[in-house]
Amino acid sequence: MTFEALFDAVYPSLFRYCNRLTGDPDQAEDLTQEAFFRLLDRGAEGTEAGLRSWLFMVATNLIRDRSRTQATRRRILAGFPPPENVPGPDRALARSEEVARVRKALNVLNERDRTMLLLRQEGFSYREIAEVAGVSHRSVGTILARALQRFAAELSREDSGNETSR
Repeated sequence: MTFEALFDAVYPSLFRYCNRLTGDPDQAEDLTQEAFFRLLDRGAEGTEAGLRSWLFMVATNLIRDRSRTQATRRRILAGFPPPENVPGPDRALARSEEVARVRKALNVLNERDRTMLLLRQEGFSYREIAEVAGVSHRSVGTILARALQRFAAELSREDSGNETSR
């Protein structure tokens, strides 16, 4: 019997078996495929009944191993309660809106201002910023100050535009 014929004959029942044991179709599909992969890796030799039994035994062991792993993970995680400062969906939404607002304000700036502000935010020194931006290191402070003023003005403009549309 070819591997393809065995696969076609056994896959549906092995999948149903795994699905009933796990209660999760995605997990059952992964386990079923893993059992067939192991058979393929091992070399599919034997009778259909023997290979079918072997596949079910492998799937059963995979399910058992996965259950043990999950139980171990739950036990380990139980010792570490989740942090209290995890932002909820409302805070995540507010954060994403703030990021979008800042990006929009940054995109209005010219490329040099945007680059220099972002480099400074990443902790680059004035000399490093000058090298990357192609300006004199003596002028970095002035350029950054002006870029920051333009950025702040753009954020203010954005804020006043949002308040009139509310």
